[in-house]
Amino acid sequence: NHPNIVRAFDIDQENDTHYIVMEYVDGADLQTMVKRRMEKYKDQPEKQLLDFGVVANYIIQSAHGLQHAHDMGLIHRDVKPANLLVNSEGVVKILDLGLALFSDDSQASLTIDYNDKVLGTADYLAPEQALNSHTVDHRADIYGLGCTMYFLLTGHPPFPEGTIAQRIAKHQSTMPPDIRVERPSCPGELEGICFKMIQKDPKYRYTSCNAVAEALEQWLVKYKQ
Repeated sequence: NHPNIVRAFDIDQENDTHYIVMEYVDGADLQTMVKRRMEKYKDQPEKQLLDFGVVANYIIQSAHGLQHAHDMGLIHRDVKPANLLVNSEGVVKILDLGLALFSDDSQASLTIDYNDKVLGTADYLAPEQALNSHTVDHRADIYGLGCTMYFLLTGHPPFPEGTIAQRIAKHQSTMPPDIRVERPSCPGELEGICFKMIQKDPKYRYTSCNAVAEALEQWLVKYKQ
């Protein structure tokens, strides 16, 4: 029960159809928002990507929602732009808590391909989750949120090229290119927060989503001055 998580009101069955009654969110997910923006401003590259303050705000809200889930003993395990909805008032709503068991080839879902041994989405998958999805802790969600932040800042995931296996391997062993290589105007501190979230070894990431939110909130105060 949190303002940054899509609420499920009921679960029921009609004959052979099982369904969940969920909160309606008037808005779009972050992946769709970024893609639409890049298409709209395809002739104006400087306008294609979200403002740095907007990115920070979305990640802060997502971190607060994830922290609530973690406090309740739940790990999302599939944090990605397509699972973060933004309503008409700019409020982020986390979707598919607990890992959606749907296969979407366009999102490179691993749920069915690997018979539930690996769960998640290749472009946002924490290194430890690729080894065993069932033993990860909340820091896997921090990694996924960091990859989501990278996507919002650059318009693509950390490793957009290659097969599913090749992308998973890169998440295991390689840090992505610096954000400021593609977007020189990105503040160094903001880039540093993102890269701390996507460290390969969980112990080098932020210790909690609250810590992520706090770091971004402090940065945002300075950015707005």
